[in-house]
Amino acid sequence: MKNKITGRSAFLALLKDEGVTHLFGNPGTTELPIMHALKDHPDLTYVMAMQESLVVAMADGFSRASGKLVACNVHVAPGLGNAMGSLYNASFTGTPLILTAGQQEQGHGLTEPVLYGPLVQMAAPLVKWAVEVTRLEDLPRIVRRAAKIATTPPTGPVFISLPGDILNSEAGIELGRSTRVDTRVKPADESLQALTARILKAERPVIIVGDEIVKSDALREAAQLAETLGCPAYQSSTPYGAHFLSESPCFMGALARIQKIARDTLAPYDLIIALGGDPLRMSVYSETDPLPDGLSIVHVGLVDHDLARNYGVEIALKADVRETLRALVPALKAAGGGALETRARQGLDALASRNWTARRKPLVEQISKAGKTSPIDPDWLALQVVEAMPDNAILVDEGLTSSRQMIALRPHRDRYGYHALASGGIGWGLPASVGVSLANPERSVVCYSGDGSSMYSIQSLWTAANHKLPLTFVIVNNGGYRIIKQRLLAFHGDDHYVGMDFIDPPVDFTGMAKSLGLEATRVTDPSQLKSVLSSAFSRPGAKLIEVVVSNSVN
Repeated sequence: MKNKITGRSAFLALLKDEGVTHLFGNPGTTELPIMHALKDHPDLTYVMAMQESLVVAMADGFSRASGKLVACNVHVAPGLGNAMGSLYNASFTGTPLILTAGQQEQGHGLTEPVLYGPLVQMAAPLVKWAVEVTRLEDLPRIVRRAAKIATTPPTGPVFISLPGDILNSEAGIELGRSTRVDTRVKPADESLQALTARILKAERPVIIVGDEIVKSDALREAAQLAETLGCPAYQSSTPYGAHFLSESPCFMGALARIQKIARDTLAPYDLIIALGGDPLRMSVYSETDPLPDGLSIVHVGLVDHDLARNYGVEIALKADVRETLRALVPALKAAGGGALETRARQGLDALASRNWTARRKPLVEQISKAGKTSPIDPDWLALQVVEAMPDNAILVDEGLTSSRQMIALRPHRDRYGYHALASGGIGWGLPASVGVSLANPERSVVCYSGDGSSMYSIQSLWTAANHKLPLTFVIVNNGGYRIIKQRLLAFHGDDHYVGMDFIDPPVDFTGMAKSLGLEATRVTDPSQLKSVLSSAFSRPGAKLIEVVVSNSVN
């Protein structure tokens, strides 16, 4: 005889057994069964956000900063609609996330009551799998399958529609067991030999790394490959994580997401070694192709859609990046012998004057000259934030134009130490930093955000205050959408900026933060900035620092 259990309690028990520790949500009437059941599951932390797009972004940040499966719940069709932008972001980054929405009771939904919508069809374009539960007995199988699908590379979000009658029903059901698919595979011996031979044949190889370096925990191995070859390594043109160890002698920074600059950067090389991501993802259209003519590519990763996405490659291996590199580096050393060692030393010597470390010093000296400029220079602000942050702090970066030098200033030292906007859908940073902080309660978190981005998700401040997180928001206030102004001027030669300013009336970020429960400070004087930042970063609790910077477009 199976023990009887309600659908609502079974759902929460299943999430916990799949490793979920926090349920992000914004409750509505159809979600009340879940809220009712939470009292019987005190070990599951409910994190309330004040709008559904924030719910998903917080869960996204939690997963990106921990590598764990996450779960979030939104309210029927309007709630899912609100969440779609953040779901797009999570899909872009392949975040293993179970998104659920309460649905009208079966039968009642047929009458198309208020708030009803075809949830599965709405979610389907942005998730790996979308399904509605139609029998309580199927709930365990669906949740187990959803967790397995979300966590199996290519990882990504899944969606489950939960009708009210399923959640409120009771039956004797078997909850089953969790499954994780082990995809830590390396290439076949023959493929590894072919890859080794092709890399050694190249005279001027270059490495381009993507987010699978983080997902597979391959930072050290990627650096070892570059140092074994004595070749430069770049982050891909979408550098939204800590994809390479900045202080490695081979690190050169991130490729530009501008076609001509990327093409010129890659022109000296004869082979791209692409690891774990689409190496040349661009932004706006250009007639120039970012890949130089005749430049060959070899590609390793588990996301098959990224392998040879836009350019044919000589060798494409669907394999785990870390496991592949652990086999590849010794193979290269064995096959390359003394000649490879000599070439590597010469390569490292050649990179020493132009790698990340070498270029940082003059950049710091240049930016520091603006230390007394008023209004505050945004590049100088970024430098002050980097220098004031504790060594083990985590940076969540959505500064856009105001953080253009951030990757060049702050070193990547661990895979969860840096998180940035990936898809271009702004408003991610504030709520994501809440999730990042919840996932890493022992580390200070700094969210560096532009004023325009922050206004998409300003309610996130309340959740940070509610959970008393060690999280500091630095809002860069330039009074408008600077990046759009820059592009209007650059692309169209037009400096008539319609709908791009927040100056009549100005936005009071400090006042808003205080109203949402945060300690808040406004800084306009550059001489005060260092002490304000250092004090905020060293104390517990959620805080906001609004920094008024130059609104110059150039």
